[in-house]
Amino acid sequence: MQLRKLLKRQAPRQRKMKIKEIGFVAIPVTDMTRARFFYEEVLGLKTSEEMMGGKWIEYGIGKDTLAIANVGEAWVPSDQGTGAAFEVEDFDEAIKRLKGRHVPFAAEPFETPCCHMAVVQDPDGNKLMIHKLKPENEKGVCL
Repeated sequence: MQLRKLLKRQAPRQRKMKIKEIGFVAIPVTDMTRARFFYEEVLGLKTSEEMMGGKWIEYGIGKDTLAIANVGEAWVPSDQGTGAAFEVEDFDEAIKRLKGRHVPFAAEPFETPCCHMAVVQDPDGNKLMIHKLKPENEKGVCL
């Protein structure tokens, strides 16, 4: 209800901005060497771009891009910040690999009617979701 009132008070009808797709997801880090080890060696991501003298690293994941960056005090990590979800081929194997590497879990693996999920943390405390959708014939109602 409050949103409608706010929208009515704004300027006359203007053309709405059209967002076509997610350009990329970016995660701030404090130590690029440590972060790159985690994202490349622990998670197995491959670097697609390196910019700003190594302060911005991009990883192509499917048709999307994940970036990690250390660009100064204006943008720092938070365990309450960005949440990226990684869709994995084999959920159980991914969890086994992460536990074997002693990655901290903010939420242990759990199951919903439509997926399996866990929440891990990178070396800066950023939360990352490890996710696997169930096949259509196994999905329940996703609320």
